[in-house]
Amino acid sequence: MSSPAAVLITREPVINKQRAITANRLVLHAPTVPAAVATLNGLADSWPASHPVFVSLGRLVPTAELMDWQMPSNAMVEIPAPALAYEQTRNLILQLQAAGIQMCVSWYSENAQIPPGAEFRFALADGNKLPQPRNLPGIAIATGLPDLPAFVRAVQGGYDGASGWFFLQGVPAAKEIAPSHAQIVRLLNLVRNEAEVREIEAALKQDVALSYKLLRYINSPAFGLMVEVQSFRHAVTILGMDKLNKWLSLLLVSASKDPNAPAIMQAAIARGRFMELIGAPFVEKGQVDNLFITGAFSLIHVLLGTTPEAVLSEMTLPEPITDALLRGEGLYKPFLDLAIASERLDPAALQEHVAKLRLRADTVSQALVASVAFADSLQFG
Repeated sequence: MSSPAAVLITREPVINKQRAITANRLVLHAPTVPAAVATLNGLADSWPASHPVFVSLGRLVPTAELMDWQMPSNAMVEIPAPALAYEQTRNLILQLQAAGIQMCVSWYSENAQIPPGAEFRFALADGNKLPQPRNLPGIAIATGLPDLPAFVRAVQGGYDGASGWFFLQGVPAAKEIAPSHAQIVRLLNLVRNEAEVREIEAALKQDVALSYKLLRYINSPAFGLMVEVQSFRHAVTILGMDKLNKWLSLLLVSASKDPNAPAIMQAAIARGRFMELIGAPFVEKGQVDNLFITGAFSLIHVLLGTTPEAVLSEMTLPEPITDALLRGEGLYKPFLDLAIASERLDPAALQEHVAKLRLRADTVSQALVASVAFADSLQFG
């Protein structure tokens, strides 16, 4: 079980004005800087490499001990503005700059005293206080936004982007699934009900873009196949229908044309991958892909602009998935709760879910960063 001194990590994406993910933010909740460094060094093999990664030490004051971290080239160290008053923090800034490591300043306000010569690529500030602070020492990133309308106001107020999960809130929902999405639901139901391959192929041929997306996902580095899949029939031969169901689910997750869709897709797929990695030892082998689908579909209503009931009621899904998503209960629910807790800046709540599943903190951290790397490796264009 995770001990009280264990290092936990929570995460959130950084979104630009065009509502695309441009960076990932990891917040370490650690008792000491050396403990945080030990955790970070243990994440080297699963580190997300597709975007910059903001690394925050939470409420700790960053010190020179952070230099013991073998920092990946895309890592960006967050320096909290209140910590600039400490000489040890100012000395660390000099060491980081001498090592060519990029930084951003967080919790920024107009009365922050930036040391002479300190260079920050981004400046994170409370986006609910408008207009934005003057003389920001880097690209302005809003934090603490409650919903999408707040993001729109922050951008209008001068911010270049925002960090957080605001894009999951404040979006009105339709009562019915759109016709363009209904075709994918039909396709998924054919696979789930083990229809003939030729019947599924015929459904795919009605939308060439779907076929293209499916093959691109299956041939992505994330899947790790040694041969290139050329057709749906070829995919069935190599993967089998059960494994293919997981990848067909990505078609529905990536079907939305909403401007917020790429960020939501990344969140949904990272959730699915996290649940798959964490839950695999707890379920039978044949259920692992269902864990992925549960996580991915936990945001499907946001992606498709409808309600969970409207989209999931149209689908033939295993009972544990619908138990978790519609009734908030069942075998998969604890893993979904853990995935959601890892997206909140509340280490106490995360610790509670980690303890319930009797997991090690480092196991959860490894799954968290690996799931982000997996989601980032897929292209959502």
